[in-house]
Amino acid sequence: MSLPCPRARDFGLIPPGRLPPGPLNALTDLPGVAVGHRTIRRDGIATGVTAILPHGGDLFREKIRAGVDIVNGFGKSAGLIQVRELGTVETPILLTNTFGVGSCADALVRRAIAANPSIGRATATVNPLVFECNDGAINDIQALAVTGADAYAALEAAGPGPVEEGAVGAGTGMTAFGFKAGIGTASRLMTLDGRAFTLGALVLANFGVPGDLVLPDGRRPGPDGAAVPERGSVIVILGTDLPLDDRQLARVARRAAAGLARLGAFWGHGSGDIALCFTTADRVAHDAAAPFAAVTRIAEPLIDLPFRAAAEATQEAVLNALCAAPATPGRDGRLFPSLSDWLREDPIA
Repeated sequence: MSLPCPRARDFGLIPPGRLPPGPLNALTDLPGVAVGHRTIRRDGIATGVTAILPHGGDLFREKIRAGVDIVNGFGKSAGLIQVRELGTVETPILLTNTFGVGSCADALVRRAIAANPSIGRATATVNPLVFECNDGAINDIQALAVTGADAYAALEAAGPGPVEEGAVGAGTGMTAFGFKAGIGTASRLMTLDGRAFTLGALVLANFGVPGDLVLPDGRRPGPDGAAVPERGSVIVILGTDLPLDDRQLARVARRAAAGLARLGAFWGHGSGDIALCFTTADRVAHDAAAPFAAVTRIAEPLIDLPFRAAAEATQEAVLNALCAAPATPGRDGRLFPSLSDWLREDPIA
């Protein structure tokens, strides 16, 4: 792993009065969650894969509850229909570029079959879950550079601890608001009924019109150059150990959009903006042990707390992605500058 990159808090961008972050201020503050990257850089290629493992066991046999919110559906992700219908996730979650979805889905299916040879024969098929953004402004996306081996490499690299951010993994070729962007993460701690809970966010930031970015202090950094239409996307993966049912998880996922809106996003016609929220609190066995199962969930009047955590963590995760990414030239010669460089040149008075 490379040296730590700058984060939003290093520049004083996160105002006081917010929910506290976890020790790492990352999705991996959630116990058992692992994140890994595979970065691909060679002539004309700047892309990769990012893997999220919600727990270290067999996800097909021990599924996790999840909910999805599609803010704007101009996207090519795989597996969302079944998650929306059944409310569970049964493979690791992979992030990549638009044309890498097939390779990543194939890798997840093969991995699941290797662990469970009965899949598709003596038991149900498996639902691979892959999210994407178009990194074609920097990466030669037609090269179809992402392979199954890259997906496996990201999965093998996944671990607990600090998460590398910026131009890494799936974020290698991504941009946001005219700046270089990519992978970002953040977390929030919550207390309910005297018990401590965590909500973490990991984003693949590739959205926003240049000049529309609004920092928490009100400044609006705008890269030089002509304005371009909103054609980007953003993927937000939220995870928590708070007990929520799949309907509640979809409601929490929807609040990621509040964090995006605070930054100046409006989810344009060509933008694929998708959020998924999962909980590690209540696993679902593939083979039911009894005809009925009890579900523990938060009382609905208390759900504002994870709503707020989702909005705050999403906003900060995007800012971390922007701060961590270095200035990078695009395929057409246009420079995507670093937000960190802009912040150093225009510090808070």
